[in-house]
Amino acid sequence: MTGTAPPSDRPGRGIFVTFEGGDGVGKTTQASLLEAWLTDAGRTVVRTREPGGTEVGVLIRDIVLHHRGEVSPRAEALLYAADRAHHIETVVRPALARGDVVIQDRYLDSSVAYQGAGRVLGRDEVRQLSLWATEGLLPDLTVLLDLDPVTARARLDADDKPFDRLEAEKESFHARVREEFLALAAAEPARFLVLDAAQPPTELAAAVRDRVAALLA
Repeated sequence: MTGTAPPSDRPGRGIFVTFEGGDGVGKTTQASLLEAWLTDAGRTVVRTREPGGTEVGVLIRDIVLHHRGEVSPRAEALLYAADRAHHIETVVRPALARGDVVIQDRYLDSSVAYQGAGRVLGRDEVRQLSLWATEGLLPDLTVLLDLDPVTARARLDADDKPFDRLEAEKESFHARVREEFLALAAAEPARFLVLDAAQPPTELAAAVRDRVAALLA
């Protein structure tokens, strides 16, 4: 890849980078590209996700995304918070203490968007639940890949995979989720990098690298 030179390694506290956005926007692709770039530069990278970044999280992920029976909205929010509390304590904080770069697919902003707005449980209540679960830990950088839900759904359809419980929700649900993500980014512009996910992956990756390089400089 061309563009910004990769950062050199450094001692001290690590960097916490999260990728957010609706289903089908390309979070996994961009996280993988960032991981490869940092690894090539000699950085130690911990790649993880929520839910499902721990053994406990895998069990919770199966419940919240693939359970065939009904899961009430408040129970769903609490399950995500439980996964997050365990994940941050056992995976993310130890990695940051070692000076690693943590690249994570989804974090508390997803709960605010999906449960707070999508399930209409309320932004403040869901955010405070996650902040309590994580003892207030926020990312150094949150990359929001923004894409209209219709285009994102077309990408998911092209993958020809069964939808999980959230992916299968109606268009109005995903519209609320997108609006909330954009509102969160507008409220914290220093933390968020908002990118048009319709751009080519290489262009998106270059923009992400520029911001991460600035954090590590």
